[in-house]
Amino acid sequence: MPGGDNGRRSFAENALEQTPASMKATERDQLLRALKARFEKNMHRHPGVAWSEVQARLESNPDGLRPVLAMEETGGEPDVIGRNEAGQLTFCDCSAESPAGRRSLCYDREALDSRKENKPQGSAVEMAAEMGIELLTEEQYRALQTLGEFDARTSSWISTPSDVRSLGGALFCDRRYGKVFVYHNGAQSYYAARGFRGALRV
Repeated sequence: MPGGDNGRRSFAENALEQTPASMKATERDQLLRALKARFEKNMHRHPGVAWSEVQARLESNPDGLRPVLAMEETGGEPDVIGRNEAGQLTFCDCSAESPAGRRSLCYDREALDSRKENKPQGSAVEMAAEMGIELLTEEQYRALQTLGEFDARTSSWISTPSDVRSLGGALFCDRRYGKVFVYHNGAQSYYAARGFRGALRV
């Protein structure tokens, strides 16, 4: 897979197996610096939100650091894209293309188990759950696309309604010819240019 098996092992070692307490101060500070630089470079994604608010919320809620680190480690380039009515900040994968460390995955465990040969190394739904994030819905994906141009050469699995999934399918999106498209595919399929994007509320 793009990003390689090595990329996924790095993710497991540096994010999944850590607790907020075990995250080294240098690693935490490095993550916060990367987030701040991205935040300040893309102010159009989060009007009305100040970096001081983001940093304060992350530091007061250390459980949110691990998923954000996982997003960063797998190439998602997470950034704040809004605030909900409860005051929680929404982080989303804002990499130009589908995160490189999360590609060549089928949709979910059921799809993975259904393959008799040439199995991928995992599924999007399972990996998202391990990371502590949720796959974007179609609505969230379209909202993200109003903030920039994403997946011009790749595509991303999105959260699939149960009626579609029960028939064996799953949905994915991309951006082509200046428009956002939603497609369907067999949930067991996987491609080197397809990953998934996720969101996290902190």
